[in-house]
Amino acid sequence: MRKRVSLIILSLLMLFSLAGLSGCSQKKMTSDSWSTIKQNKRVVVGLDDSFVPMGFRAKDGQLKGFDIDLARAVFKRYGIKVDFQTIDWSMNATELRNHTIDLIWNGYTVTPERKRVVRFSDDYLQNKQILVTLKKNNINSFQQMQGKELGVQTGSSGYSSLESNPKLLKQYIHKQTPVLYDTFNEAFIDLNAGRIQGMLIDRVYANYYIAHQANRKDYQVTQGNFAPENFAVGMRKSDKTMQKRINASLRALYKDGTIAKISRKWFGEDDTINPANYGN
Repeated sequence: MRKRVSLIILSLLMLFSLAGLSGCSQKKMTSDSWSTIKQNKRVVVGLDDSFVPMGFRAKDGQLKGFDIDLARAVFKRYGIKVDFQTIDWSMNATELRNHTIDLIWNGYTVTPERKRVVRFSDDYLQNKQILVTLKKNNINSFQQMQGKELGVQTGSSGYSSLESNPKLLKQYIHKQTPVLYDTFNEAFIDLNAGRIQGMLIDRVYANYYIAHQANRKDYQVTQGNFAPENFAVGMRKSDKTMQKRINASLRALYKDGTIAKISRKWFGEDDTINPANYGN
């Protein structure tokens, strides 16, 4: 009898313990993390390290790019160091929710679907989805992709645009189904090898990548009618203070010309937008 009572007490203690852990976990999920980040002077940014020129790993192994420079400039104002964590881009919202990262910051397009699970900063850069082909294939319009293979990155805004607007491009491609890639680099390899005939890709990536190729004259860029997109920083829904701090810094950097300077460094021109005019 005494043994049975002890087992009951032990079981109850374990239940209380698990409940406490669950409560802590829930609190972590729903709490504003700015005070912890400010105290630790460290924030973790998740990125796809092959997305030129936003955030990518250069030949020397260092992370470089527009968003790398911008993230550091934003948090320098608060004395916070930015650590960059390479992630599977298709899992970025999961990594954010699991606290593996604090921010998604790598040419991250604002979409209605993403707004349901992620809090966004003000927008700071405009982008558009374009079709990249080889000139020798004589593809100068979306319609000329009829029956041909199209490459798209998994989890990208290009994939979302393709699916959301099937009459623009999806209806023409082979079996109305794109070939999915983990990175755009892999898609470019297949495009050059003739395994696919086109890529739906971010304009900022395509322009930078093509400009740095020896055979850049071999590529054809088709604009099409996909709507422009805006880039912003993604964070947990609970991080209201983080959003305010990032927005304040973005606006200050826009006002003093820092964002324009970073843009000219990576794009050769100022492609930024005034974040104060595109608040989320």
